[in-house]
Amino acid sequence: MEDITEALGGQRVSPSTVSELNQKIDATIEAWRQRPIEGEHPYVYLAGLWLKRSWGGEVRNVAVLVAVGVGADGYREILGVAEGTKEDQQSWRSFLRYLKGRGLKGVKLVISDKGLGLLEALAEFYPEAQWQRCMVPWYRNVFTVTPRGRRKEVAAMRKAIHGQEDREAARQKAEAVAQKLESMKLAQAAAMVRAGVRDAFLHGVSA
Repeated sequence: MEDITEALGGQRVSPSTVSELNQKIDATIEAWRQRPIEGEHPYVYLAGLWLKRSWGGEVRNVAVLVAVGVGADGYREILGVAEGTKEDQQSWRSFLRYLKGRGLKGVKLVISDKGLGLLEALAEFYPEAQWQRCMVPWYRNVFTVTPRGRRKEVAAMRKAIHGQEDREAARQKAEAVAQKLESMKLAQAAAMVRAGVRDAFLHGVSA
């Protein structure tokens, strides 16, 4: 921090000034985290990010839970960010309680990865909402069993699934893609497509 202030302002600041600045920043961030959530947010994206954090002289992995909502006006807004000990059911339950306590309402659809304990916690706080698996983690999972030289081709095939006009057509396309992958000697990728296609479309969180 001292090096940064010297580079920006031409002079170094004392450790006490740095501490005071940090306290002000922390207070501002906490005020933002606890602000009331106004209006309804029909669509909510939930994600858990694993980051590195320095704690007591050690660098540890920490889960950061993030909620992004789409309001009635169609604009996205970061609704909340919280540190979780790990991305488990208890962490998600605490995070959803925090969001609901601040006024998150009108949730009709939640989009997320199929994280450990997330669906159970979601059913507890927003049982009327539908859930859909985020396509990005699903695609990434398929990539893990796809040779690098075939990924572009496979990505185009998977995107065609979501490009269909309705759910039944998408399911039929998913099966066609799985069969095509099998013909390409990519049996593991085909199995992942079949296993994940149900979660890629809407269903209740209690399902």
